[in-house]
Amino acid sequence: MTITKKIFGKMPDGTQVDIYTLKNSNNMSVDILNYGGTIVSILMPDKDGKIADIALGFDDIKSYMENDAYVGALIGRHGNRIENAEFELNGKVYKLVKNDGNNHLHGGTIGFHNVVWDAEIQEENGVQKLVLTHTSPDGEENYPGNLNVKVEYSLSEDNELKIDYTAVSDKDTVVNLTNHAYFNLSGHDSGDVLKHQIYINADKFTPVNDECIPTGEIRDVKGTVMDFTKLSSFSQGIFSDDEQIVYGQGYDHNWVLNTNGNINEVACELYDPESGRAMQVFTTKPGMQFYSGNHLSEKVHLIGKNSTVYNKRAGLCLETQFFPNGMKHKNFPSPILKANETYHYVTIYKFLNK
Repeated sequence: MTITKKIFGKMPDGTQVDIYTLKNSNNMSVDILNYGGTIVSILMPDKDGKIADIALGFDDIKSYMENDAYVGALIGRHGNRIENAEFELNGKVYKLVKNDGNNHLHGGTIGFHNVVWDAEIQEENGVQKLVLTHTSPDGEENYPGNLNVKVEYSLSEDNELKIDYTAVSDKDTVVNLTNHAYFNLSGHDSGDVLKHQIYINADKFTPVNDECIPTGEIRDVKGTVMDFTKLSSFSQGIFSDDEQIVYGQGYDHNWVLNTNGNINEVACELYDPESGRAMQVFTTKPGMQFYSGNHLSEKVHLIGKNSTVYNKRAGLCLETQFFPNGMKHKNFPSPILKANETYHYVTIYKFLNK
């Protein structure tokens, strides 16, 4: 596996943004920006060897700065939603920006998706990896603690894109890092993802209210449109009148993974019968958000790579995470990171043909 670097563009203040290409010997490659740790493209062959780009993305830095769909980006300090844009930690209430109705979403306006990260190509045991680092200062977005973050990307000869997250804070804080890549296994320019099939290794999910905020309940998926314990289509469920689907305007929910942090057990599989492409998700995180791209058409029309218009459900996200709103519900895994302790989680997206 090799990593190459070239200039992608410049920020308004003149800061250079670079794009890094991770490439293996199987005709697979992944492009990543140091701006937002953003996955720009994922090139992989289908069952017949035809290569397509299966990740939504843009051709220029301006589009990334203006897009509010978090396309391809690293998310932090806290991925997903925090109810009423506030949390209590050590007896103190921290008020955050309300950037999703009355709630806080994906770390706020100065989220990690808007940062030009320090980037370095490193080699370990003969394998290259892209290492991004960033320090979020104490009080940024009103989160406590100076948070030092390191995110490593690597691509194996087994077509595994590994994202390794590490963070340390000098004060107690909350951290929930994830990635917001939009996948379309038929190709980013192929239309919607409604012909895809999905398997989620989870017997339970966290229901939401009409603001897509988990209520604290953990509910069985059996007998509901949330049951993906066998590889199956989600196109029927997405148009159902199920209350949860109505609230999310499609799928925008967290599943309680059965994997218990085991990186060797499949947490999720996405499959496109037309191309034969599949993607498996492995993670040490306890939850995963399946978001079916319900709001893409509501954003300023997203003009993607090669002038492709990304309409509703042009891609879907599989965001490994702590459960959303975890600070409000003690029965959820806690996103609290104690001072000087190490946050460390790994997610792997493995690409294959079936």
